[in-house]
Amino acid sequence: MNITLVVAASENNAIGKDNKLLWHLPKDMRFFKNTTWAMPVLMGRKTFESMGNKLLPGRMNIIITNQDGLKIEGAHVVNSLAAGVELATKNNYKELMVIGGGQIYELAIPIANKIWFTRVHTHIEGDTYFPALDKTWNLTSVESHQADEKHLYSFDFECWQRN
Repeated sequence: MNITLVVAASENNAIGKDNKLLWHLPKDMRFFKNTTWAMPVLMGRKTFESMGNKLLPGRMNIIITNQDGLKIEGAHVVNSLAAGVELATKNNYKELMVIGGGQIYELAIPIANKIWFTRVHTHIEGDTYFPALDKTWNLTSVESHQADEKHLYSFDFECWQRN
């Protein structure tokens, strides 16, 4: 099973504040949708709540929580990262997309082999951060986008692969 993290973070690795995204980048939202479409997406309960308690259509939604007995109609609720990976494997997926939040990224980064990283070119304070990448990760591609009338910040789509 390939484990891929999908994240957007500022230059200081902030990814959110008060359970909300820190920016609105339509091209990034489109990239996220295209990258995760028809794939299983694994997220923490707080990330699910930050999306208005709405499932992502066209994808198997797997939600990790410590809450016993939590049921979310249309979603698969698990109590561990391992259970989420096992569920995706049992459903014959070859790749699992981990979409946050901060605690889930911390759990998943040691077993991940790829990261789709939207690097937003700003320093912004948040209360949730993406973990720093160590030397086991290599940047394999970059696609740059400039700020414009719809995008307050410039940003890059980066692909990172584990050595």
